[in-house]
Amino acid sequence: MTDQNQDPASRPQPQGELALQTLAMPKDTNANGDIFGGWLVSQMDLAAGIISKQVCKGRSATVAIEKVTFLKPVTMGSTVSCYCQLVKKGRSSVHLAVEVWTWHQLTSHDGVKVAEGTFVFVAIDDNGRPRPIP
Repeated sequence: MTDQNQDPASRPQPQGELALQTLAMPKDTNANGDIFGGWLVSQMDLAAGIISKQVCKGRSATVAIEKVTFLKPVTMGSTVSCYCQLVKKGRSSVHLAVEVWTWHQLTSHDGVKVAEGTFVFVAIDDNGRPRPIP
């Protein structure tokens, strides 16, 4: 059975909470016409930062990107959606898994997972020093 004929309930689905959604624009493309990996990582970091702020109940800062894997190229015009899931919560840090899915209405109505990674944030106080997460 091909993916297009597959029962929608059995298709892979994004894991986590939708934290950010944007459109891949021409200015974000490389010489091959695909979206720059760095642009995609920045979207992942923004999404993780949104969830980190919620979990940390205030300011937080990215301290590490443990791993980012690019699974498929992102084409211009695609809707890019970043989903985040809390993996680990420490005294002052959080580890968030981020999945990036794209939809391109001209070619497919099914989402495609294009990247995944783990981002680490530390809760910080007004002076930029680590603080406990409430």
